[in-house]
Amino acid sequence: MKVIHTNKQLIHAPEQFMVTGKLQTHPESPERAEILMNAAKKFGLTEESPLNYQLKYISRVHTQRYIHYLQTIYQRWERKKQTSIEVMPGIHPDRRDCGYPDSAEGQIGFHHADLSSPIGPYTWEAAYWSAHSATHAAKLVINGEQACYALSRPPGHHAAKDYAAGFCYLGNTAIAAQTLSEKFNKIAILDIDVHHGNGTQDIFYERDDIFTVSIHADPIRFYPFFWGHANEIGKDKGAGFNLNLPLVRGTKDDEYMSTLHSALEKIEAFAPDALVIALGLDAYEKDPLQGLSITTKGFEKIGLAIGDIMLPTVIVQEGGYLSPELGINLSSFLEGFIIGRKL
Repeated sequence: MKVIHTNKQLIHAPEQFMVTGKLQTHPESPERAEILMNAAKKFGLTEESPLNYQLKYISRVHTQRYIHYLQTIYQRWERKKQTSIEVMPGIHPDRRDCGYPDSAEGQIGFHHADLSSPIGPYTWEAAYWSAHSATHAAKLVINGEQACYALSRPPGHHAAKDYAAGFCYLGNTAIAAQTLSEKFNKIAILDIDVHHGNGTQDIFYERDDIFTVSIHADPIRFYPFFWGHANEIGKDKGAGFNLNLPLVRGTKDDEYMSTLHSALEKIEAFAPDALVIALGLDAYEKDPLQGLSITTKGFEKIGLAIGDIMLPTVIVQEGGYLSPELGINLSSFLEGFIIGRKL
């Protein structure tokens, strides 16, 4: 099994984000990827760098206006005087169907859902290559690999068609699924990050060929708050093809596994041709973001259950933040997955 990654993803090093009204040190550090890569290689995965797919697959998921914004906003921001060290919004529209301003400040507000995704001088390049890691993993699966792990960083499942959010800029999981659709007619996405993948949901909410399933801490009291509720089932053609399974904060292994088995039954009923896993290791009981209480052994059980689904699979790294067990939890998930898949 291969792990797809490039060190170009490490050059994005956000300094700050706002939570509870305070600017704090940003937890989405390059060190995350270094720990995960070391764990993947120690586990025995073979490292491979992604090819440059230009904007071919990114533009199938995100709007041209948003892509242009990400490519250019830091340079525009830097030319202004008395600005913060990173691009951060100071205003947000109250709806998505509002007017689109010409000013940098207005566009920043339009293209950011929160204050957790600052843009620095290397954010676009790192996000660009993070998306290519997901694309490349999907390409390998299209070409016959049974499973592949995309160590994408920065993460992506909070990034919607035209806005950044939750440390995310480009929708890596969505891009992997869209890439797989070149060969496979029906694709299931299973998001096991502690946070709901609102960006992935936004991108596929009106599609019936991609079934999006998310198991996450209940947004009634947890980020992203406004999305991820059980009554969000899809829209128009996509009605019935979006499934949210929110869990009470602090949910432990046994209850989580019961919910996971229900999710996998729904996926099997959909009868997909391929599977994308949005792998969030932040459901861990000692993760700094503290939403669920999954143990290291629990990640092995999760991997085993998912591995039993004998489908071509792309695993895309999403959350999971600095703790002594971060790399161990990845190894635990991979151990279970490989046993289940009999690789």
